[in-house]
Amino acid sequence: MRKTMATALGVVACSALLTLATATTASAVDGAPQCVKVRKYFNKGHNRYVRLTNLCTKRPAHFVIVIPHNKDPRGSLAQGMTKDVRYAWTWQPRALLVKTLPDDS
Repeated sequence: MRKTMATALGVVACSALLTLATATTASAVDGAPQCVKVRKYFNKGHNRYVRLTNLCTKRPAHFVIVIPHNKDPRGSLAQGMTKDVRYAWTWQPRALLVKTLPDDS
């Protein structure tokens, strides 16, 4: 009984350590601070727009709008700027998400 309990505790401890190490590695790989915040998705006429805000006050933010089965539009926002970005026509798919890109892209 004691050996089983000790083994179970060892497995739980190793699992927790592995999870922590994986999460730390994943966050280090991303590298770019999440500066671009989506305020709203909306349609105006026959165009699709997304309102974006740069939350970083010390640097411009570069972003990519991810759209299924289409070329992903890219752009940048100046420090602290809010901007409406047209990304597609209303008959094209909606954007899935907006990702912040690292400065070197």
